[in-house]
Amino acid sequence: MPNPEDCLDQIICGDAGDVAKQLPSAAVDAIVTSPPYYQQRDYSHPEQVGFEESPAAYVSRLTAILRAWRRVLRQDGTLWLNLGDKYQDGRLLGLPWRVALSLQDDGWWLRSDIIWYKSNAMPASVKNRPTTDHEYVFLLASSREYYYDADSIREPHVTFSEKSRMRGGRNHLGKRGGTPEQGKNQGNQNLHDGRWDQAFHPKGRNKRTVWEIPLSKFPDAHFAVFPETLVETCVKAGSRIGGLVADPFVGSGTTALAAQRLGRHYLGVDCNPTYCAMARQRVADQLTLAMG
Repeated sequence: MPNPEDCLDQIICGDAGDVAKQLPSAAVDAIVTSPPYYQQRDYSHPEQVGFEESPAAYVSRLTAILRAWRRVLRQDGTLWLNLGDKYQDGRLLGLPWRVALSLQDDGWWLRSDIIWYKSNAMPASVKNRPTTDHEYVFLLASSREYYYDADSIREPHVTFSEKSRMRGGRNHLGKRGGTPEQGKNQGNQNLHDGRWDQAFHPKGRNKRTVWEIPLSKFPDAHFAVFPETLVETCVKAGSRIGGLVADPFVGSGTTALAAQRLGRHYLGVDCNPTYCAMARQRVADQLTLAMG
């Protein structure tokens, strides 16, 4: 089994579950990944995930693969898992939640379900249900105590901005007794004394669970890929600078790119040699540009 240092900045071609068994324990700070969706796209490889005989088999296989990766994850590590759903015979399969609950039953700590709102989602011709414009990102941890950098992904405050929906809007700022609703925040003396500035974190509000991020496209892949903005959010919150971020289904290499750009090391795995070569070239090109 290789030393942890041997895993740094590598794109490994192979089956995600098999590769995990060859890796050292507790070597990875965070896993950020988007596995192939069930019967969504043929990646032209006999070992590919996504073409199992049934939804249950798909859930079972993903659970087993991520179980193998949990050993590779640090005790305080996190898994950021993006999954889309699937309609079959007119029925929504609910696969993201089936996988999330299976992982929870398998020992993972399910900490958050995040809605990725795709602001540029493709229109659909369906007339008997709403058009889907979201996917899920699940935050899971390998133990109760885990690393999470809330400050790195804070959002701008809304309360006193033009986007505020608070009754009275910004008129409450600095006014004694200006709490917007009777009885609300009654225990917060700062608010009732008009010191609203003391109630808000100077770096922004805590990240919400709906992330509006448009789809991305990488020309060589010929289809929408994992958006770098989404991946960067997960990398910032889930890992320290200099840490190791892994993606067991690295595809065209977006997780590796984001990790490299943010001062982390990367470890990517994919069973398709074409995608491995593509990922290696993308990170090499980015490094060349960074070096001038």
